[in-house]
Amino acid sequence: MRTFRYVLLAGLLGAALSAQAAPVTYKLDPGHTMVLFSWNHFGYSNPVADIGISDATLVFDDQNPANSSVEVTMPLSKLDTHVPALDKHLKEPDFFNADKYPTITFKSTSVKSLGDNKYEVVGDLNAHGVTKPVTLDVTLNKAGVHPMLKVQAIGFDASGTLKRSDFGMGAYVPMVSDDIKLTITTEGAVPHAGGGK
Repeated sequence: MRTFRYVLLAGLLGAALSAQAAPVTYKLDPGHTMVLFSWNHFGYSNPVADIGISDATLVFDDQNPANSSVEVTMPLSKLDTHVPALDKHLKEPDFFNADKYPTITFKSTSVKSLGDNKYEVVGDLNAHGVTKPVTLDVTLNKAGVHPMLKVQAIGFDASGTLKRSDFGMGAYVPMVSDDIKLTITTEGAVPHAGGGK
């Protein structure tokens, strides 16, 4: 009988460890996500704009990060510089041309662990009708049961740099910088069974 208990306990522990090791799918929360991009304006200032997200899914495999992936949709309708005239200008044809290309998307192609909760995420960014690879330096902030939602949750920060001229948006380069700095913070949770959080 004692042997049976040990075998049963070992089986339960093995199942629990296997469950923990499996990839976990999260829905990223638009209310706790900021996708910031900044540029240099004629050498005088460094404005910042927030796009945010409308829909994003993250699959994270803690044991084998190469199995992880992320897919994000960012609608230009959410673009916010806190300057309405600038918001309008950035959506015009010489920049994002939001009427023709209303969303920006990012879909990862590889995830590599760098150790100490650091990752390199490479993916295809589509903006202004152009798709180019972008590399993000990512830090895992925290993973665990959310104290309010009572479900598994996760949070990351990320940063990267791209050239806007690569996406056909080279207006005013080099007086307005070609290099765009990306700064992202996000968190998400496992959806409750039946949908929603």
